[in-house]
Amino acid sequence: MVMLRNAVRSFWAEPRAPEAPRRVWRDWVLVGLLLPTAVLEGIFRDHLVWRPVAILLGVAVVLALLWRRTAAFAVVAGVFGTLILLNVVTLLSDKESVGLYMMICVILLPYSLFRWGSGREIAIGLVFVLGALALGLAADPTGLVDSIFGSMFLLFPATVGAAVRYRTSSRVRELDQVRLREREQLARELHDTVAHHVSAILIRAQAGRIVAASDPAAAMDALSIIETEASRTLAEMRVMVAGLRQDEAAAMAPQPGVADLEQLARGSRLHVDVELSGDLDDLGPSVGAALYRIAQESITNAVRHARAATRVDVRVAGSVDQVRLTIQDDGEAGSAGPVGYGLVGMTERAALLGGSFEAGPGPDRGWTVEAVLPKAAR
Repeated sequence: MVMLRNAVRSFWAEPRAPEAPRRVWRDWVLVGLLLPTAVLEGIFRDHLVWRPVAILLGVAVVLALLWRRTAAFAVVAGVFGTLILLNVVTLLSDKESVGLYMMICVILLPYSLFRWGSGREIAIGLVFVLGALALGLAADPTGLVDSIFGSMFLLFPATVGAAVRYRTSSRVRELDQVRLREREQLARELHDTVAHHVSAILIRAQAGRIVAASDPAAAMDALSIIETEASRTLAEMRVMVAGLRQDEAAAMAPQPGVADLEQLARGSRLHVDVELSGDLDDLGPSVGAALYRIAQESITNAVRHARAATRVDVRVAGSVDQVRLTIQDDGEAGSAGPVGYGLVGMTERAALLGGSFEAGPGPDRGWTVEAVLPKAAR
């Protein structure tokens, strides 16, 4: 009972479907075909009850189709409310039903109501539809079988509208999840890139300040490195921030990979030795980018946290179905390892690709990071 009550409340609070299209060329074509049909049927059809009223009603229904998406409830209430009134008059006067055959076009309205209306508009509008249907059958009884088929004919478009709405909503939710995952990945990329380059800039600035008085040439060299790192950081940040903009195409630069580890090593204060072995030719772009970012974050953490470290060894070994990345520094035993978001980000990268990640003190000294990723991940 509680679940049913919650479902009803959720349906009642359902907002209108977003981005309901206004009139398009197909609407004008439809109206252009139906208007002459209504007028001609009203003029030439024999035994038509209340001919002027029937013609006026047919024209009004056709024109109302132009607003069936943007004002679905108002159109349904107006059209089917008028049909209810006419059916009541027909029952009281004991005459034939009023209306044109071309008014069968009202089947478009339940579709629009369920496709674009809010939850409460659908519920109330359905009362108008069912009321008009019931009174219409009562005013013109044609047997049980015909009544059943008539009801199915009128309500089938409503079912189709609900199905289309559900599918579209599911698709939107899937796209929102994809965008969320992309933004989380971009956040990790931004953190890893900025942390690495800013650490290099900080260290070079400190070194330049120390030697500025005694060795101006070394200070100038430090400033040159700072300029290079800052330019690289700015370029990568522009690429990533462009990817966060929904209304602009992202400037998609190639993702860094295993082949870029040598260049990464040259930009570090510590001596970084990179060794590539095994089969690394068929790595997926996402795997190569993950290896690069994990190595980048690990080197940055070694520079920041490893006491008395002078060297970082980076080993990438590919086998038949997986690739193993091992990073180890020679800092003092018990040096603090990576903390905070960096470790979480590296773990998430490996997990998203179906791999594993471990980090901890090395067997002899320093800190060791090991990631194993499947080569088939894309």
